[in-house]
Amino acid sequence: MTDTIASNAAAFDVRPNPSPTPEADRTAALADLKFGTQFTDHMARMQWRKDEGWGDRRVEAYGPLQLDPAAAVLHYAQEIFEGLKAYRWEDGSVHLFRPEANAARFNKSAHRLALPELAVEDFIGSIEALVTADEAWVPGTEESSLYLRPYMFASEAFLGVRPAHVIDYLLIASPVGPYFPGGVKPVSIWVAQGFHRAGPGGTGDAKCGGNYAASLLPQQQAAAHGCQQVLFLDAREGRFLEELGGMNVFVVRRDGTIETPRLTGTILEGITRFSVIQQLEDDGRKVVEKDITLAEVRDGVESGDIAEVFACGTAAVVTPVGRLASPEFDLTINDGVAGEVTMGIRQRLTDIQYGRDEDTYGWMRRIA
Repeated sequence: MTDTIASNAAAFDVRPNPSPTPEADRTAALADLKFGTQFTDHMARMQWRKDEGWGDRRVEAYGPLQLDPAAAVLHYAQEIFEGLKAYRWEDGSVHLFRPEANAARFNKSAHRLALPELAVEDFIGSIEALVTADEAWVPGTEESSLYLRPYMFASEAFLGVRPAHVIDYLLIASPVGPYFPGGVKPVSIWVAQGFHRAGPGGTGDAKCGGNYAASLLPQQQAAAHGCQQVLFLDAREGRFLEELGGMNVFVVRRDGTIETPRLTGTILEGITRFSVIQQLEDDGRKVVEKDITLAEVRDGVESGDIAEVFACGTAAVVTPVGRLASPEFDLTINDGVAGEVTMGIRQRLTDIQYGRDEDTYGWMRRIA
């Protein structure tokens, strides 16, 4: 069970913000939720030094950072991050969704970027300490949550190419509504042309900023073609589906079989992805992780053999895909309507996250 994992929250020195957001301003912010534009009154932080390990655990006022112009992260992008959410339940309590999985992925990313690993107890402890301090910022409206962004970066001032000897860890929080403006509705996807998100042996399965920076130009191209997201193909052959700019992708066959690209080291191992697969399999559905070519998806949509396509990730949860486009084709999926499988699995997952259904998996952890 998630709530049996130890927390180091008590080790964080809480230094209350001397000028917190006035209640009226906070209430107004929570009534007009966007994604990632408003932040809470505090942030958690720690620092690692090569000869000392992790220390200086504290929660303090949210505010600007002071970095040396030679800070290694600004030159060599040695940094990683995570994303997870705190959910307000109807009884007023606050819960996290699978934070130990985020902690494990954080450490996997850290290893790939030559950063120090962080104890799970510290990872969860920083979250519990911050959310406790800023509980009033956890919204309670439909489709809302407190988005949590833990990250670490090389803060040592030097210009040599080597792993940094000083690393800062921070955690910030933002009350959010739906990731896509307008709520849950089918999105349009553009197939990246001439660009790839990651290659074999690279950082594709690490959650680091460079992967997302590489997706921004293709994302602009997608927007120019009326699409909200971009789909990347593999770098080796340019034939196989990998993932969207920030989400994993699934296709639903007419016979009920569900397919998703297998993990090859170039695809982020999504926690929502794992959760969706487990729930679908527990529902008796056949889920196949395999190499999926763009050609077979195109043929399947045109023939009707592919009934639905959806994407998933922490920010958007589960999102139906209604259009798939490239210079060679422009396909409408399921008449542009969200499919039954897509919306069914989304409902099942969010019911657990918001406490509307029993958490038989032990995925939720109460923190307030």
